[in-house]
Amino acid sequence: MSSAETGSAATDVALTPAPGVPSADAPPPGFTAALREALRGSHRDFTSGPLGTAILILAVPMVLEMVMESVFAVVDVFFVGRLGADAVATVGITESMLSGVYAIAIGLSIGATAMVARRYGEGDRDGAAHAAAQALGLGLVVALAIGVGGALLAPRLLSTMGGSPSVVASGSGYTRMMFAGNASILLLFLVNAVFRGAGDAAIAMRVLWLANALNIVLSPCLIFGIGPFPKLGVTGAAVGTTIGRGIGVLFALSRLLNGRGRLVVRREHWRFDLPLVRRIVKLSSSATVQVFIGTASWLGLVRIIAAFGSDAVAGYTIGLRVIIFALLPAFGITNAAATMVGQALGAHKPERAERAVWVAGAYATVFLGTIGLVFFLLAGHIVAIFTSDPNVARYATQCLKTIALGFLFYGYGMTFTQSFNGAGDTRSPTLLNLFCFWMFELPLAWLLADHFGMGPRGAFIAMAAAFSSMAFAGGWLFRRGAWKTRRV
Repeated sequence: MSSAETGSAATDVALTPAPGVPSADAPPPGFTAALREALRGSHRDFTSGPLGTAILILAVPMVLEMVMESVFAVVDVFFVGRLGADAVATVGITESMLSGVYAIAIGLSIGATAMVARRYGEGDRDGAAHAAAQALGLGLVVALAIGVGGALLAPRLLSTMGGSPSVVASGSGYTRMMFAGNASILLLFLVNAVFRGAGDAAIAMRVLWLANALNIVLSPCLIFGIGPFPKLGVTGAAVGTTIGRGIGVLFALSRLLNGRGRLVVRREHWRFDLPLVRRIVKLSSSATVQVFIGTASWLGLVRIIAAFGSDAVAGYTIGLRVIIFALLPAFGITNAAATMVGQALGAHKPERAERAVWVAGAYATVFLGTIGLVFFLLAGHIVAIFTSDPNVARYATQCLKTIALGFLFYGYGMTFTQSFNGAGDTRSPTLLNLFCFWMFELPLAWLLADHFGMGPRGAFIAMAAAFSSMAFAGGWLFRRGAWKTRRV
């Protein structure tokens, strides 16, 4: 039976729940029971039943997964900081070069989630598994190409990016290892995207927790030569990170292949399917551009703020790190919305998809609104954890307080963006990012900071305004409803 035929049949025949799993018509469980189901892993049909419960069961592990993703970003810097400025510079420069890898990984994962969720919602489990296998194979090919080139050119890349001779001499091993092991980055993003698309958010959470735990244990052992481990210096951080992620990927693949999860990938699903790969590339390329646009806007703001001195840049950097720590868990809620949208559209229930977005948006708004209030009231105390320099602290506090004002709106803005992606409409959020961040935020930041003499605070106001505009523009596009008819 074709995917289209299966999808049509799914409108007439509901998916049968696994033994012991609540049916779609069962009364909603209490909060504690839903929380246990979220952490344990659920086999419920997310295309029917209470929306609030479904979003909670998906969102809780996704939020915890994103918390671990944020920890990943600071563990290496925390340990490497003990080795000196050259080691920290190596990590910073390499991470900036790897931003392209992350953008590709996120773009591919958006495409994978959309396709797997749509097929799963149609009841086409084989189609979902086939799409998952093709996406993973594509990710591996891309990773091999990046890995070979990056590993061979590591010293030249460090030098081109402004690394001093001492940084190139001591840090080439770290850069070479990170590029050589970039498959662990791409595949970790992709395999977790597959799990999220199938509604298996608890497995994605466990995968990242395992990878992060191994990284936290292995990195200091390999950096400093603790116990039987060799002392590798900054290169040890790359080895620990790559091993941690790599084992996480192997664990995830074992769950896809062992037949006990919501999605089972078998040998026939790996057979190369050029038309499907082309569709994944088309879907993911727009999503990758979407990520690049957002990332580049942060760089543009740094350029505007840099005109006011290093204290302003340092304050902006501290404020931004704190903000990202708050936004990453919120992405767990919006990722749940993306899964709900993809599966509901696959089940031919666009009204349910629309309601799910409004409910998830309300959850994200309450979460970010609360965090924003805490940031606004306690900005000075939070900043004091990171710096004792009064000038840097002044800018960081100003950044945190100002941008926090946009958090209440950004909850819905993030939800609309991820929901478009979940529907396979990667073009709309790309245009939203282009308009809100490049055509609105950057010109406004320059005007307020330079032309009206507001300094860095003008740039911070522009960021809050951009967050707000994302919610209103996204809401307008969402209400138009074109995303409901997007074919994936």
